[in-house]
Amino acid sequence: MKPKLLDLFCGAGGCTKGYQLAGFYVVGVDIKNQPRYCGDEFFQMDAIEYLKKHGHKYDVIHASPPCQAYGKTKHLAGNHPKLIKEVRDLLIKTGKPYIIENVPGAPLNNPLLLNAAMFGMLVLRDRLFESNLPLPLVLLPQNPKPVKMGRPVSNGQVIQPVGNFSGIDYARKQMGIDWMTQKEIAQAIPPAYTEFIGKHIIKLI
Repeated sequence: MKPKLLDLFCGAGGCTKGYQLAGFYVVGVDIKNQPRYCGDEFFQMDAIEYLKKHGHKYDVIHASPPCQAYGKTKHLAGNHPKLIKEVRDLLIKTGKPYIIENVPGAPLNNPLLLNAAMFGMLVLRDRLFESNLPLPLVLLPQNPKPVKMGRPVSNGQVIQPVGNFSGIDYARKQMGIDWMTQKEIAQAIPPAYTEFIGKHIIKLI
């Protein structure tokens, strides 16, 4: 039987797909309906409330709290919640292995940084991962310079899939998330990130 992983704030399932590829049965939870969610089960519910009620039932818990309050454009983000501490405290209370994912600048503890260049992808998508299990050390390649926002995208160019970006099909192919819309891609991380982390964690549990 596959170990069961809970993916909180799952969106359309970029993280979910990676954990599935690593060998987990994945249950996603999001406050918004996710008709294209790729996981094994989905619950539309407030992620924090679901964690409080059901977190103890899972072998591993992943959480991707909203990142808008922590990123480079946080001054443009408006009044977005800062949920990382609350989520971390609840994850610790479950006693389960956990992973928290967020953007550079987020207040994560001793996080692992991954980028798309590590996986040979022509996109910019740096992300941090905190865990109460030891994560591997990696030596990251340098991020290349992306094509300017709004410009047409050609093969071999690096894009930054945020906002109303160009090259949707190109981003889908590079990130390995061909089921997502433009808006979903802009919020997602490539499954390769959590496949890498998931293959490491599944050996430790």
